[in-house]
Amino acid sequence: QVDLVESGGGLVQPGGSLTISCTCSKIIFRYFDMAWHRQAPGKERELVASIVRATAGRRTTYSDSVKGRFTISRDNTRNILYLQMDSLKPEDTAVYYCHAHASQDYWGNGTQVTVSS
Repeated sequence: QVDLVESGGGLVQPGGSLTISCTCSKIIFRYFDMAWHRQAPGKERELVASIVRATAGRRTTYSDSVKGRFTISRDNTRNILYLQMDSLKPEDTAVYYCHAHASQDYWGNGTQVTVSS
């Protein structure tokens, strides 16, 4: 069974930093395009950042709301996806989900990030 397990969420003050991770098992990680999505209470899930597989150039994309503050990266030797989040704002508060896309789509169960003083 494919497993995408997010970790590293928590409570952080505005202006702070946090790195969340997604450890993937039972998929050939390097063949997948990966992304982070988030869903805040009462809002739809939105794409935050994506990084394509190496054979497609490892291109990254970011939503306008996080561009310049968040950095997505991947470690194909350890099958881990990362999201480095800097200059966090209260509006970044959400459950963050890991997403793997190839011929099939897989999702993690999410990790809560709360930005509050």
